[in-house]
Amino acid sequence: MSFDFPLILLVLVSVSGLVWLADALVFAPRRRQRHEAISSGAALDAPPLEEPVLVEYARSFFPVLFVIFILRSFIVEPFQIPSSSMVPTLQVGDYILVNKFTYGLRLPVARTKVLDISEPQRGDVMVFFPPHQNKTYFIKRVIGIPGDVIEYKNKQLSVNGERLALDFVDVVIERGRPYHLLSETLPNGETRDIQFDPLRPVRDFKEVVKPGHYFMMGDNRDNSSDSRVWGQVPEEDIVGKAFAIWMHWESVLSTPSFDRVGGIR
Repeated sequence: MSFDFPLILLVLVSVSGLVWLADALVFAPRRRQRHEAISSGAALDAPPLEEPVLVEYARSFFPVLFVIFILRSFIVEPFQIPSSSMVPTLQVGDYILVNKFTYGLRLPVARTKVLDISEPQRGDVMVFFPPHQNKTYFIKRVIGIPGDVIEYKNKQLSVNGERLALDFVDVVIERGRPYHLLSETLPNGETRDIQFDPLRPVRDFKEVVKPGHYFMMGDNRDNSSDSRVWGQVPEEDIVGKAFAIWMHWESVLSTPSFDRVGGIR
């Protein structure tokens, strides 16, 4: 997910559209005129009026590319989860759908917002460009919105001085190492499962979320590079809200699965 696919798609749509348009307005009429001139002055039938291969490809691919461009830029975009930073909510190999208009319509590539719709809320799972890698998509959970005071002490998260309740769920073993699954309750009463590594120490911190920024954390709290490491995410780097898993396919050597299909919370 590190290459600039929106830019590549924009170039393909633009080039194919311009080729098709230029041919329709300029070159196709000239070809017809030449064909008619040859036909009227020849004893035998003129050769068939053939369309250049480049124009044929442009005419065939432009409508498909244009529809894909509109869908991915303004409505919904698919992503694949490449890391375990959002375990247990999202697993490596999950294919997810991201709503591109929930947080407002943005111009593709430029990322300029042209229409306000809503703002990210605490608990949303959001795709964005992190401040340290501005062309790489990241996915984390919104922990703090502008003005919030975020505190993390002894692996206990507090928002605006209110500690989020934690309830033990289970212990899982991964590669011979125990991890704790817990249920965390947001101030609004919503819950989500998170994962801790009880053997791994983490630093405590306290931070105020700046205006126009968001504090992001992975649900796999001790195995996530997030706002604790590279800082808060500015509003202009938001991509969209992740809302559904539509397939799980960990590698080309494995079999795609639809057991995890469903909404993301």
